[in-house]
Amino acid sequence: MPIAKTTLAAAVALAALSVPALAQEADFQLPAQCTTAAAAGGMDHSAMGHGAMQGGGMGSGMMGMMGMDLSTMPEHVQQNMRKMMITMPAMHQGMLNADADVAFACGMIAHHQGAIDMAEVLLAHGDDPQMRALAEEIIAAQGPEIEQMTTWLAENAN
Repeated sequence: MPIAKTTLAAAVALAALSVPALAQEADFQLPAQCTTAAAAGGMDHSAMGHGAMQGGGMGSGMMGMMGMDLSTMPEHVQQNMRKMMITMPAMHQGMLNADADVAFACGMIAHHQGAIDMAEVLLAHGDDPQMRALAEEIIAAQGPEIEQMTTWLAENAN
């Protein structure tokens, strides 16, 4: 296998394996249609929790592998990184679905959740009125879009 494919396969596997540990303290879940046997070319990921953003536990795990020590970073960076380490693997898993439409919806649900999470962190820590207004717009727009894609999956995904 060429090095690029090997590296990509290792990164996807590592991201997928990191999700269950994070999910223990988190509550974001991809819809069931995103974790069935159709995902990842027939691999069943339904047993993998895809927790969201309350979780931590990244300090020495994935973050350590990335050469980052979260404890030395500002609180908003710590929160964004912890949340991203949940939604990014979920987004990657969703995009692996064998059906292009389902893959799009599943990947975008996690992507939108990541945007909402970042907006919430900004509202907790940011001061600029323009950025705060944008964060509120992101939350208002992307929450309903997540609901729309989740409904579409329930009605259309096999």
